[in-house]
Amino acid sequence: MTAISRSARLTRTAFAATAIAALAACGGPERPKADLAASQVTTIGVNAYLWRAALETVSFAPLLQSDSNGGVIVTDWYANPRNPDERVKVTVSILDQDLRADAVRVAASRQVAQSGQWVDAPVQAATVQRLEDIILTKARALRRQAIAS
Repeated sequence: MTAISRSARLTRTAFAATAIAALAACGGPERPKADLAASQVTTIGVNAYLWRAALETVSFAPLLQSDSNGGVIVTDWYANPRNPDERVKVTVSILDQDLRADAVRVAASRQVAQSGQWVDAPVQAATVQRLEDIILTKARALRRQAIAS
């Protein structure tokens, strides 16, 4: 037997032993733990961090509808006590199971009181964008808290 064939044989034997050891570790009783802080948490129909953050963000208003499987939250009309001649209604849609900036959409309606009746009024685009930003910021903070614990 030459030195080259002995070396090749030792290399193959070492490789086989390493592969067998790696495969044996796969069948052990220990299972990898789930990453609870993953960006995709879907025990409900949508991303759990976005859902919770959205509920917290619109908690100032009474809920009219909330569907965690469909990812829709609709508030009832809310009038700020400091400005009773104006009211808003908010709809939040969670569009994905991942924690991403484009996975949340907010729509808002606004009405003002004129001559004893509620009249539709425009909502500033910055208001809707600000609500989306608040939801995303809270969702990221919730995820960071889950990672830390």
